[in-house]
Amino acid sequence: MSLIFYLFLALAALSVLVFFHELGHFTAARLMGVTVERFSIGFGRILSRWHCCGTEWAFSAIPLGGYVKMKGQDDSDPTLRSSDPDSYNAKKPWQRIIILLAGPLANFVVAFFLYLIIALHGAPLIAARDYIPPVVGQVAPETPAAKAGLKPGDRILAVDGHPVRYWYQIGEAIQQAPEPILLSIERNGHQLLLKLPTKVVEAENEFRQKIQRRIIGISPAVKRDAVIRFSPSEALFYAWNETKKASLLIARGVEKMSTGEVGTENVGGPITIFDVMMKFAREGFIYLLFITALISVNLGVLNLLPIPALDGGHIMFNLYEMITRHEPSETAYYRLTLLGWFILGGIMFLGLYNDFHRLLGGAHG
Repeated sequence: MSLIFYLFLALAALSVLVFFHELGHFTAARLMGVTVERFSIGFGRILSRWHCCGTEWAFSAIPLGGYVKMKGQDDSDPTLRSSDPDSYNAKKPWQRIIILLAGPLANFVVAFFLYLIIALHGAPLIAARDYIPPVVGQVAPETPAAKAGLKPGDRILAVDGHPVRYWYQIGEAIQQAPEPILLSIERNGHQLLLKLPTKVVEAENEFRQKIQRRIIGISPAVKRDAVIRFSPSEALFYAWNETKKASLLIARGVEKMSTGEVGTENVGGPITIFDVMMKFAREGFIYLLFITALISVNLGVLNLLPIPALDGGHIMFNLYEMITRHEPSETAYYRLTLLGWFILGGIMFLGLYNDFHRLLGGAHG
């Protein structure tokens, strides 16, 4: 299929995420009695619009986001105020916080259901590598596992008394268990106990940082084209665990980048996002769902950052008002909002710079 088709799929998937994010804000605003003047998918010049239920619904020219314009609230004019009872800033701070939280929350809910669909369908290995059965496929020679007598086909039942259901739990338990570790395994229908030391090796974490990791020298029994099947209860666990894991991973990534532990060259712009989504779309619809779920979590986490002009920044303003019993001064609010836009503009420029740098690097490589 053509490049245009996959670009359309990626754009459609991203638009769906934006729609549900803004729908979260819209729904909470309406529940709080706030008039929503416009619901737009995209920014910039409006291409088409229609009116329904007291709101203008629109598609705009730049399809890289969206917004809901509530009465009395406008990021392009942060000094805008309205004393009408159906305006955003006429509501109590806790009500505004609920409205602001509803957008990111919608992204987490969407991600959860996308992961749930993936699990109920049958997850490809890239989406469920951690959830393969804890059955030994290979034992590396001259490792603690080989010396202790572990064999291919052994099923690991527990590590130091902690039950193991999925392969990833083996690695987690090994890192925490005292030396030597105690493995409970099943072999040919019989349960055995093996006591063995671990070996410390240098490895890379999710952020390509060098770390010390304890291993015993085993790898799972799985094929590249394997599809992981889940029962309904296992699918719910998978969806919850993947949503939580992705959220924590992205939050840690932001923290490490802000402290300089991870380089800013890892920041991707819209070109990288669309490129990754198109690559996954080419592999199949279930792959597209997987990357869409990850991006949905990304949107939820990043929108909660305490940067003015993002949901997290507005939440901070409202928390300040709840604690001090008065709003920030108009001057402070205006300047902090401009600072927020400056920061976002810088991040966007950095992402685009990295995008073009990767493209040029690939072209010359």
